[in-house]
Amino acid sequence: MRNIWIFILPLFLSINSTVFATTKVVTTTEDLKSLVEYVGGDKVSVVSLSTGNQDIHQIEPRPSMVIKLRDADMLVKIGMDLDMWVDSLVETARNSNLFYGKKGYCDVSVGVKKLEVPEGKIDASMGDIHLYGNPHYLLSPESAKVVTKNILNTLVKISPKDKEYFEKNRADFLKKLDEKILEWKEKISRYKGTKIVTYHNSWPYFTNTFDLQIAGFVEPKPGIPPSPSHVAKLIETIKQEEVRLIIVESYFSLKAPDLISRKTGAKVLLLPGQTGGVKGVNNYFKLFDYIIEKIEETMK
Repeated sequence: MRNIWIFILPLFLSINSTVFATTKVVTTTEDLKSLVEYVGGDKVSVVSLSTGNQDIHQIEPRPSMVIKLRDADMLVKIGMDLDMWVDSLVETARNSNLFYGKKGYCDVSVGVKKLEVPEGKIDASMGDIHLYGNPHYLLSPESAKVVTKNILNTLVKISPKDKEYFEKNRADFLKKLDEKILEWKEKISRYKGTKIVTYHNSWPYFTNTFDLQIAGFVEPKPGIPPSPSHVAKLIETIKQEEVRLIIVESYFSLKAPDLISRKTGAKVLLLPGQTGGVKGVNNYFKLFDYIIEKIEETMK
């Protein structure tokens, strides 16, 4: 009997590991983690290198990230230089499957309709300018259609036998996404054309999708803290344009927004810039449910 188990046990373990094998995916953001999970279902295990309440511009690489990348089958990144900090980590991990152009590399910005692509000479005086355009495209749910297509294509390269499974998952996701976009637009339609101010230039894809207008920014230039003179000018703009709302992500200082609010009456609204930015907002649909709900509550 003992001899039989010597032969049977390795076979059982081999079959078991095949049945339960998953594609190990590392993403740079919680948004991407959520979208990979929608497409990959139970065929993937996903970890994000950042959390939703972190400023994605300011992520500090850590040794634990290298370990995650070393064992991964697939890397999913925002691209457009927003998460370029991950590139050095991939080099350190020496996981060739995740190198640019390899089957496990997925830059989901490919094919996304990009806004604010800079033209002409670019220098440091312009602030935190991204050469390929504004990278906060996932704040438009429309962008998720292209993003999930890129995720699907990469998953199929890694696990072609699961193609139909991934395609069905994405089709289900897109069906729900279209339904939710209609719902979100209906809820916010009463505020069409409303002018808002945002702290950082994170929200143009959102305002384009939901017919709002950006009247100004708390930052004078992307990544540059507000000066007293800029705050004074912004206060006048808010008064003249009758701005009612100042949107701030949780990781920015409230000192300037609160001052502006006291001087103008515009309300400060803390909003997550991505999935996981607020407790309970643990997937991409809940992100927009939360944002739309909070805008409605604040604008009443």
